[in-house]
Amino acid sequence: MEWELDRNKLVTVFEVLGSVLAMIYALLIASNTGNEILGFSLLLVSALLFAAWGYLDKRWAFFALQFFYATSAIIGLVRWG
Repeated sequence: MEWELDRNKLVTVFEVLGSVLAMIYALLIASNTGNEILGFSLLLVSALLFAAWGYLDKRWAFFALQFFYATSAIIGLVRWG
């Protein structure tokens, strides 16, 4: 039972923090203000948080999707770095 409560707290933290970082990423990229490196870094962290959430919640399609987002972030970092 204790692990279940801790897991639920982790899932919530990963979900909320991943969502906030993804929103900031989107605003930074859309603003075209030269913050691409920060934006793609936030996307990478967001994808890792979402992957952890998907793994803990056994949402395998969502977990797999995060590899696409992480790859997109890495391409963005290489492209703009």
